[in-house]
Amino acid sequence: MDISVIVPLKNEEESLPELAAWIDRVMKENNFSYEVWMIDDGSTDTSWSVIQQLAEANPNIKGIKFQRNYGKSAALNEGFKAAQGQVMITMDADLQDSPDEIPELYRMIKEDGYDIVSGWKKKRYDNALAKNLPSKLYNWTTTRMSGVKLHDMNCGLKSYRKKVAKSIEVYGEMHRYIPVIAKWSGFRNIGEKVVEHRARKYGTSKFGLERFINGFLDLASIMFIGKFGKRPMHLFGALGTVCFLIGFVITADLAIERIWNSVYKMTERPLFYFAMLAMIIGSQLFLTGFIGELVTRNSPERNDYLVETVLDRTK
Repeated sequence: MDISVIVPLKNEEESLPELAAWIDRVMKENNFSYEVWMIDDGSTDTSWSVIQQLAEANPNIKGIKFQRNYGKSAALNEGFKAAQGQVMITMDADLQDSPDEIPELYRMIKEDGYDIVSGWKKKRYDNALAKNLPSKLYNWTTTRMSGVKLHDMNCGLKSYRKKVAKSIEVYGEMHRYIPVIAKWSGFRNIGEKVVEHRARKYGTSKFGLERFINGFLDLASIMFIGKFGKRPMHLFGALGTVCFLIGFVITADLAIERIWNSVYKMTERPLFYFAMLAMIIGSQLFLTGFIGELVTRNSPERNDYLVETVLDRTK
């Protein structure tokens, strides 16, 4: 199968028939074999009934229905598990992403050799203050922290090589950072394509301030897991050792002042309490790293690594 299109959705009953027809037209014009996975993330309207009707009319339409709302990351994760296309393309269900972009996104994966191609909505029709400005700040911060240079990290329109989609796991609000997750997994050939951004035709935006805040928290989690997920002692142990040594040196200096120079009231100095605090925090950080190391070593995934190629000429 050439292409799997994964469409996470919530309360998009009006746009689904038009989206399905549009995708079908593009696929037939380009002679692609395809499937469309529509993931109903706890809709309270008739979205699932619409998906069922579309699937009856077109066997290429398939669906997954969550019992409740879990979020876009969960929908994408289940879609990646179910899809079987050699190239997987994600897009939103609100018709703001154009299926006409599919052929070029497919070509960039198959012919140009990209692992991921992310859409860049250079011209947007969203509210400038409520969405565009926070999005620019988010993209700037993510680029600086992760080193993945994309103009529109959170664009829902992306294409993936099958191996990439099957190798990553997304949850929480981490769908915003799929290129970063892919980079930490060893897929570094990440491209970008300017795509059309269409004004919303039906429904209302699901964007909220809490998603913006949660997104930055998830970025911190990804950065930590990517660098220290399998070796937490390297972070917490190092920080703990530095803090403890700072406190110990200050304490030793105060002790020398008291013993050799007969300086009194050392315990009334702010520096004394700072030294004690540094030693306590250092010890706690070191123990945190030690416990994290024990948890990691007992994890069933402690030796779960992504192997690109195995060369064995004896087989």
